[in-house]
Amino acid sequence: MPGQPASVSAQAPPHTLVRGGIVVTGDPALGVRHGADVLISGGQIATVGQVDMPPGDCRVIEAAGAVVLPGLIDTHRHTWQSLIRGIAADWTLAQYMQGMREVFGPLYGPDDVYAATLVGAYEALDAGITTLVDFAHIMNSPEHADAALDALRETGMRAVFGHGTPMDQRSKDWYVGSTLPHDEDIARIREQRIPGDGGLVTLAMAARGPQHCGIAVTEHDWRLARDLGIRLTLHAGSGRWGLTKPVRQLHAAGLLGPDITFVHCTSLPDEELVMIADCGGAVSIAPEVELHMGHGYPATGRLLQAGIRPGLGVDVVTGVGGDLFGCMRVCLAAERGRLHAAALDAGSQLERFELTTADVLGFATLDGARAFGIEGVTGSLAPGKDADLILLRPGSNLLPLNNPVAAAVLAATPANVDTVLVRGRVLKAGGELVGVDLARLRRLAVQARDRLFGRAGVRPGESWYPEVAAAWRP
Repeated sequence: MPGQPASVSAQAPPHTLVRGGIVVTGDPALGVRHGADVLISGGQIATVGQVDMPPGDCRVIEAAGAVVLPGLIDTHRHTWQSLIRGIAADWTLAQYMQGMREVFGPLYGPDDVYAATLVGAYEALDAGITTLVDFAHIMNSPEHADAALDALRETGMRAVFGHGTPMDQRSKDWYVGSTLPHDEDIARIREQRIPGDGGLVTLAMAARGPQHCGIAVTEHDWRLARDLGIRLTLHAGSGRWGLTKPVRQLHAAGLLGPDITFVHCTSLPDEELVMIADCGGAVSIAPEVELHMGHGYPATGRLLQAGIRPGLGVDVVTGVGGDLFGCMRVCLAAERGRLHAAALDAGSQLERFELTTADVLGFATLDGARAFGIEGVTGSLAPGKDADLILLRPGSNLLPLNNPVAAAVLAATPANVDTVLVRGRVLKAGGELVGVDLARLRRLAVQARDRLFGRAGVRPGESWYPEVAAAWRP
């Protein structure tokens, strides 16, 4: 890949003490601890509480007055679209399908995927996201896959690499009643690049499922993923494509299971949400994108009624911001607004909220970890877990700090993210990413952006609306 990446030490110091913060553990048994310490040993949390005698070789991070949170978990992002951020700000879902799948996707080379993934992953890390699920449906060649993986690993963050389809000249063949099976290159990735599940970067199949494929193709893809021992994640119930009853089709074929993470679920009927819950499956929602683009109304409340606590995803920075703070706010406001409207229509008014700020922070942390089977490793601050955590320093937007959970969900922004640790390594400190050559990052981003826009014949800064072909029309 172009340029030389910044060198990042693979090891954290033997011990780190995060001292005196307001620790929102995300663990029901530990709760919120004021003026607490978090002792980290060997990259894992050793103690949450008071540490009177830290080890002599201990690095100390002073956290007095700061909110200490579990690292945020983005359960669904198409990171390859970072270079063309904002282009879809005024697009519908149909225009997005046309613009991404027919215009920009086929133009990406491996260098573009590397630059986009690097920029997008650092954007996430800078915003306090310590775990990123990269739904990479830009696998136009093995070199594209390697480029995305190289970029994720360079950042030092925790990532689930969702190996997806190509986004090439056969886009409609991949996504409209497809008869094309998932690319077998995923087996090479599993055997050579990500042979196990103990590293910071793990593997999943970013599948299509019966929303986009014939059931025979889906059966092939599910068998391939399960033979490789990896999770599946797929779009299901996004706009009109959800009306094909994809979950019911999976159920009828005996393909449902606890190793599947469904994305969106906005246009799925309640009975299909119950099917997901009954099989132990998980759900990722992207409420900001769903409301903007026309996927359907966020399924938050219906999911909770079915017994599913969803994770949160940014989805695409082509249309929304790249942080989970805004996503949390939209999630909470949309569901509360839905309930308020229903009450008013019934001639009454809500007396209390069922969905709280603590619930939504859980969606962005522990529930997100559960959605990909890593809740034993990350998602809350408890002894024995990896030390994935962030510090929010209260600027004027958080002062006085009366309710740390409400502050994180309703008022915080990426500007408040002062410090980020992943497995005990400091990747952001004093509000700045550590060991990152920002000049190189900007150069890679701008050069790749200019290549892509030039190939597409689109000028940056101008509004452009793709003409939607019949295959992508609602």
